[in-house]
Amino acid sequence: MKKLLSLLLLFVSGVNFAQIQKTEPPFWWAGMHNPELQIMFYGKDIAKYAPSVSNNVVITNVVKTENPNYVFVTIDTKNIPAQELTFSFKDKNKTAFTEKYSLKQRKAGSAERESYDSSDMIYLIMPDRFANGNPNNDSDKSVTEKADRNNPGGRHGGDIEGIIKNLDYLQELGATALWSTPLCEDNDKQHSYHGYGQSDVYKIDPRYGTNEDYVRLSAELKKRGMKLVLDYVTNHWGAEHWMYKDLPTYEWVHQFPGYSQSNYRMTTQFDPNASKTDARQCMDGWFVPSMPDLNQSNPLVLKYLTQNAIWWIEYADLGGFRVDTYSYNDKAGIAKWTKAITDEYPYFNIVGEVWMHDQAQMAYWQKDSKIAAIQSYNSYLPSVMDFTLHDAFGNVFNEDKSGWDSGMQKVYDNFTNDFLYPNINNILTFAENHDTGRFNEIYKGDFNKYKMAMTILATVRGIPQLYYGSEIGMAGDKGKGDADIRRDFPGGWAGDSNNAFTKAGRTAEQQKFFEVTSKLFTWRKGKDVIHNGKMMHYLPHDNVYVYFRYNDKETVMVIINNSNESKTFGTARFGESLKNYTSGTDVVTGKDINVKSDITVEPKSALVLELK
Repeated sequence: MKKLLSLLLLFVSGVNFAQIQKTEPPFWWAGMHNPELQIMFYGKDIAKYAPSVSNNVVITNVVKTENPNYVFVTIDTKNIPAQELTFSFKDKNKTAFTEKYSLKQRKAGSAERESYDSSDMIYLIMPDRFANGNPNNDSDKSVTEKADRNNPGGRHGGDIEGIIKNLDYLQELGATALWSTPLCEDNDKQHSYHGYGQSDVYKIDPRYGTNEDYVRLSAELKKRGMKLVLDYVTNHWGAEHWMYKDLPTYEWVHQFPGYSQSNYRMTTQFDPNASKTDARQCMDGWFVPSMPDLNQSNPLVLKYLTQNAIWWIEYADLGGFRVDTYSYNDKAGIAKWTKAITDEYPYFNIVGEVWMHDQAQMAYWQKDSKIAAIQSYNSYLPSVMDFTLHDAFGNVFNEDKSGWDSGMQKVYDNFTNDFLYPNINNILTFAENHDTGRFNEIYKGDFNKYKMAMTILATVRGIPQLYYGSEIGMAGDKGKGDADIRRDFPGGWAGDSNNAFTKAGRTAEQQKFFEVTSKLFTWRKGKDVIHNGKMMHYLPHDNVYVYFRYNDKETVMVIINNSNESKTFGTARFGESLKNYTSGTDVVTGKDINVKSDITVEPKSALVLELK
């Protein structure tokens, strides 16, 4: 009876206890570059009320859709100091309920924050498979799928705490930035561990931890001079997203009506001969049935996604984005989204997944592309992923002889098209990621082939990215399904047979992989000649590829012998690069080599020589 009376008193007093179920963004900041803030209020029949706001703040727009449970209120925050606002919702000029809203103080220098660049090495993890730092959150009553480590495609319990506990490992490896696949709530009934079917984009999945844990991860990385990169998904949400279950408007997602799958033909985005129906099917079609395709051409959607992205940057003090399936978005909408973020943060780096196999087509998507300019298009996207180099990595080390377009000639040819990119130093290079075949599976754990690949990755232009476990020889067969290329990191769970996070816990084979990776990328940290230097390469002879990275201060000579025989060769033809240098020190072994006489290189091996 007492409880009933209390609820009645709350109702009579006009206090809001249920009318507003969600407010997004949940808070904002004063002094942002773009002062226009769109706040979404959600609650049962909320659209029948007229909103107003305190402290002389101006409401510039109110949008109500066909769904009465939403109202989108835009306010002008220009010259408004940090404070707590009060929104009032009136029915026939009588206040029915109110809602507090905070404008917070920004951190000093937030807009000018540093982001990842060519001086970084990005380490990519699947958080559910990396380390379980807090077994108490392996399952949670608020989400459907529970932990089951015996199920390869199930939840295994890796979490934010596990990442934090192993940051020293990443630092020892030479990583300077961490990219985690999405950590926001994914409430799919199965296979939710990958995180790309998000059900709440303002909330960290409780099986990973809390929003506060994510902020703590960012802070712990910054203490070590490292950056946190968020994997952002603009193209789609999961079918369990709370907004999909009660759409603000029919046009919030692409409808045909209902579901229609993408044709995945990204060339239709710029093909002058493409039919409109094929272009629409690529851009508006759903990636898979469980991932509703978001309509970035709708201003409400675009503003929602833009503000959500900025909210995470500001809230978690992020150091960059990787954007999933970038080239499947509405191309005009995604360009506006990207520009809005980089206008707010001029030095913020964003790499887009443009999974194509032609450099001109990939370069189209990089900011200020002269290729895209032919069609009067600019994506404003600072960085793209070098999928053609990845393609070469996938088979070149099994090609023991150089042909017209095979062996090391294939790697050489990749760099001949560097002129197509507006900013060649700002593209992401990688041998594998969470969606591709595992390098050490393709090459059957061959250490020499791994060393050649890492040598190239550590010494060519761009931003290198390493996929977790590569550095200890981890494999996995994509033919058996995605779960096999996303295995648990050994030592991340209590009771694991070996702990590869420590030297004492690694097997001899794991240590061999780790040591060469750590030496290469730790050395790379301090090498501006690699980060920003020029490249000169020489046509491969006998499957031996030689290239130089150089600037006004120093030169590094890289030799890759991809043949299965020892090779001895003279250095006279490299005179243009060798100049007056007489010797070089191998950064892995520390051995000195005379570069003015013949050089002998062991089969399937690599040398990185700092010239003297």
